[in-house]
Amino acid sequence: MGRDELLRRSLVALAAAVVVTGLATASLRKAAATYGFGILAIAGVLLPDWEFFDRDFSQWLTPMPASRRTAAAAAAEREHDVWKFKPYPLRMTMLITIYGFGLYKWWIYVSS
Repeated sequence: MGRDELLRRSLVALAAAVVVTGLATASLRKAAATYGFGILAIAGVLLPDWEFFDRDFSQWLTPMPASRRTAAAAAAEREHDVWKFKPYPLRMTMLITIYGFGLYKWWIYVSS
């Protein structure tokens, strides 16, 4: 399953979650908040340039060397390997913190 298929399935699941949230709460605002949070969550996981972030943390603020690979070669390789990023402790801590806080705030808003 490539990135396009994963993105498509994620958006369909998000649409189902928006419909369920809208029907359960009878609120268009809460359904819109679910949609907004879902789009940001999907974009945060599927869209980043993981090749850039697979470098050492200290090199994140410096540009990548152009001699590494062409964009077309990198895109062709990424198409078949969806979950290529490595679970570095700093990255996982940042993702869990950001998404945990977002999910908490969304739940407080939807359940109120």
